[in-house]
Amino acid sequence: MSVTVVVGNPKPASRTLAAATLVAQALRPDSAPAVIDLVTLGPGLLSWGDPAVGEAARTVAESELVVFASPTFKATYTGLLKLFLEQFDGGTGLAGVVAVPLMLGAGPAHALAPDLLLKPVLVEIGATAALPGLYLTDRTFHEDGAIAAYAERWRPVVDALTTKSLQSNTEKATNHA
Repeated sequence: MSVTVVVGNPKPASRTLAAATLVAQALRPDSAPAVIDLVTLGPGLLSWGDPAVGEAARTVAESELVVFASPTFKATYTGLLKLFLEQFDGGTGLAGVVAVPLMLGAGPAHALAPDLLLKPVLVEIGATAALPGLYLTDRTFHEDGAIAAYAERWRPVVDALTTKSLQSNTEKATNHA
C-alpha cells in the first residue's frame, strides 16, 4: 500500500512532520510513508505548473492512505496546506485516497479543528475521510499514547477501506469458493 504524509508546517522538519510520520507508521506499519514537507516546495505552490508541486500532487493522488497534517494557526490549518490542496480538482482530485486529517496545537482549545476545518476540504476534493480527525498536543504526542490508541482503534478501518486489503479479501474469498 502506498502511504504518504503531507505536512503544511511553514517550519521544515517540524514536530508536525514527526507526528504525521508516526501516525502513518502506526496505521500502516508495513509501509514506509513518502513524505511531502510542503515548505520545501516554496513559491512553486503560488502558481500553476510547477513540476515539483505537480509531482507531489501526483504522489498524493496515487496513494491509498494520506495523512494531511498541519499545526493549528489562527484556529485552523495553515495557508501552506491550503495552497497545496488547491492543486486538486473538486470532487475527484483525491478519489480513491483514504485521508486522515491531523492537527497539532499547544492545548485542547482547538481539538475539534481537524474534523471541523480540515476534513470537509479533504472530502470536497474527493478523499474518503471515514476516520475521525486526530488532534495532538505538540509537546506531548511522543509519550501520551494518543497515536497508539488512535491506530489501534482505526487501523482495521484503514485496512477495510484500502484497495490492497479489498483485493486481498476478494482473492481469499475466491480461493475458498
